[in-house]
Amino acid sequence: MSRRVDVIAALAALPAEERAALVRSLPMPIRRELADRWLDGWAQAGQAPPAGTAWRIWLIRAGRGFGKTRAGAEWVTAVSRDGDARIALVGATAEDVRRVMIEGPSGLVAVAKTNHMPTYVIGKGEVRWPNGARAFVYSADVPGQLRGPEHDAAWCDELAKWRRGDAAWDNLMMGMRRGAQPRVVVTTTPRPTPLMRRVMRAKGLVETRGRTRDNPFLPDAFVEAVEDAYGGSALGRQELDGEMVDDIAGALWTRAMLAAAVTEAAPEPVRVVIGVDPPAGEAAGGGDACGIVAVALDGDGIGHVLEDASVAGGSPERWARAVAACAARHRVDRVVAEANQGGAMVRSVLLAADVTLPVRLVRASRGKVARAEPVAALYERGRVRHRGRFPALEDELCGLVAGGGYHGPGRSPDRADALVWALTELMLGRRGRAAVRAV
Repeated sequence: MSRRVDVIAALAALPAEERAALVRSLPMPIRRELADRWLDGWAQAGQAPPAGTAWRIWLIRAGRGFGKTRAGAEWVTAVSRDGDARIALVGATAEDVRRVMIEGPSGLVAVAKTNHMPTYVIGKGEVRWPNGARAFVYSADVPGQLRGPEHDAAWCDELAKWRRGDAAWDNLMMGMRRGAQPRVVVTTTPRPTPLMRRVMRAKGLVETRGRTRDNPFLPDAFVEAVEDAYGGSALGRQELDGEMVDDIAGALWTRAMLAAAVTEAAPEPVRVVIGVDPPAGEAAGGGDACGIVAVALDGDGIGHVLEDASVAGGSPERWARAVAACAARHRVDRVVAEANQGGAMVRSVLLAADVTLPVRLVRASRGKVARAEPVAALYERGRVRHRGRFPALEDELCGLVAGGGYHGPGRSPDRADALVWALTELMLGRRGRAAVRAV
């Protein structure tokens, strides 16, 4: 076995193109043998199932690109060797299950073993193996699907993204009563959601960890680029190192507050604005993002964050086009842009990009945190909703600390500032205090 592992380690050390060419040159039986060697060859630390039988939930909490999807797919493939197996595949949406867990580059089809190739029956939402084992597709967005069915194994992917996670998880676990030892594998990049914390406290849980840089098969250029851009930041610790990034003491927004603001409701808006926080400097080439956030006000005076359309770097023309496209998507009434960094240039660039909507230029007379405090109070009173999750925007909001400046990812909270300008215009400015306007 050690000699087989040495061969696979040598292959792993080769550049991707050389490795692929070498494998293609091998006779088919050897290629199949290499492909089928997972636990005694390709699997890295943290990708192999826990030793022993005294576990019920295996949580793989790791950074992006670590190989958690491959680990989940390999585990399900091993379970499917039992022809009587009934397996639940649960993702944030049914499309995520298909695109990542079944048909993705590390999904069930890609890791299938010789003479054990599964068939995905799209119309029934089932994966079937030749020996009779079956897996069923479920969306965490529709937790009622999990009420009733029984399973002896389950694979839950990106748990931290589940919008109706508690209901989906509870229904799944109620049905984990088939077979002698039902088990669940959870593969996710962490976010400090209430469900994540619940699962991490569960009895019978074993956790393995991993970082993006731990995967030897990722291109060095990719790893170096993301480490350079995000290493050491809150976003990097979460997305690359798989850390659970907790709330900062004194932050105006908390993760729980933002999770509670997510809603599926879509009331008819009576007014829609886009907040724009242009990059510093007229050249806008310093690497800062241009914050672009669309917000609506409904008839009950509730604000709804519709989209974070922010763009990183680029020319003024690029971010102006992004503003124009966002305005067209949401039938925007007005663009509110910070004028401090660009002055009249902001208006002219937007007009050059065919943004013919009224543009209101606002000037920052107070610091970013001071401007954000009354907007955070709107969240505390439950007067702002989010149409989905906006991870990068949420990270910046949670980095704004009362009396302590900004402690989030990047040099400046451009997305958060754009949101503050938009909600101030809708709900705290002169027009916002007048409730809604007739349309």
